[in-house]
Amino acid sequence: MNLRFDAVGLFVTDMAKMVSFYRDVIGMQTEWNGKEPNAELKADGFRLIMYGRDDFEKMTSQKYAYPKGTNGTMELAYEVENFAAVDRKFERVVELGATPIMPPTTEPWGQRTC
Repeated sequence: MNLRFDAVGLFVTDMAKMVSFYRDVIGMQTEWNGKEPNAELKADGFRLIMYGRDDFEKMTSQKYAYPKGTNGTMELAYEVENFAAVDRKFERVVELGATPIMPPTTEPWGQRTC
């Protein structure tokens, strides 16, 4: 039996800020009402589910922590037409309030990441 990839889930500490970012900056769709402890966003058949960290920890009676560092060991990938588009999108999301972790970089394996 093959598993079918369905969604990515993220723990967040500021649900309203994160929903706003993925909805208003990235352009994902959501019906989140601002009250639920989790939010689901969709774009092009992809689902992103965010859970309030404190709510999830209470629900599971367990603590979750990131290793030391900024990014929480998570990466999301988006398809764009070329490397120049990566740079333009990076500049746009930073202008709209995203905190950059690393500038656009062409990796040795040929991928442009930021």
